[in-house]
Amino acid sequence: MNKQLAFCLFLLSLAFFSKAQEFRCKAIVVADQIQGADPIIFKTLEQAIGDFVNNRKWTSDQFEVKEKIECVITLVISRQIQGEDGGFQGRLSIQSKRPIYNTNYTSNLTNYTDKDVSFRYQQFQNLDFNDNRVSNNDALASNLTAVIAYYCYIMLGLDYDSYSLKGGSDFYNKALNIVSNAPENKSISGWSATAGQNQRNRFWLIDQITNVRFAPMREVQYKFHRLGLDVLTTDPEGARTAMNAIFPIIQQINQDNPSSMLLQFWFNAKSEEVINFLQRAPLTERQALVPMLANIDVTNASKYAELLK
Repeated sequence: MNKQLAFCLFLLSLAFFSKAQEFRCKAIVVADQIQGADPIIFKTLEQAIGDFVNNRKWTSDQFEVKEKIECVITLVISRQIQGEDGGFQGRLSIQSKRPIYNTNYTSNLTNYTDKDVSFRYQQFQNLDFNDNRVSNNDALASNLTAVIAYYCYIMLGLDYDSYSLKGGSDFYNKALNIVSNAPENKSISGWSATAGQNQRNRFWLIDQITNVRFAPMREVQYKFHRLGLDVLTTDPEGARTAMNAIFPIIQQINQDNPSSMLLQFWFNAKSEEVINFLQRAPLTERQALVPMLANIDVTNASKYAELLK
């Protein structure tokens, strides 16, 4: 094979690769609290996480470069697990966003921290995951990729739901499959109904996303983004009407399911955007919506109250 042909094939492979994967992920590992361990271990882990997310094929669809989901995955390691060689405990923060049509603006879809992540990692260990098999032999070793894969499917589901009504179902089912296959093991937690504190862990998040009681939240995701933000520059009145229509839906979900994890999860990503949207609304709209939202998104109640001053 001559050099020119080899180079052309190389360029073609790069073009295919750039369209194949779905994420443009930045991985960050913070291990300042870990004493005595070689810092290089955590740098290789950081690289391994980024490669795992960016190089894996998560869907059967082809993504253009501009369509890739931008995300940041931050693993903060808080301690070593006694008696487990290479065992660590920490928290995993997941942030993802999607572009808004006809603008340079990107909208947050995910902004969440999982505070209960334990895993085993040895330097230069290859991170891999099989959707249909979570290792029971060494659950601690396979737990990190299981957790990351779970949240990748959540991010994909939210992204697809924001473009088409209930478009993310396949990905939520894959996340649910990971939960269903997670082994019962004392060394890991966060995967079972009984392990949740006030029904807030990986089990309860995907349970609520896929539960018929919360089905209207998927309508909210679609209307807010595709019928709202995406057309705000071309059809402001229609966009405002669609976005305003989601708040009574959220209120009803909250009344039927007080203090649900799913609503908190949604507002973690969207509260700032909702507040910015309401800042531009007429006073009469703000007067109607602010008490409702302050009652649902209690963490940001004071910020909503500022909108009436």
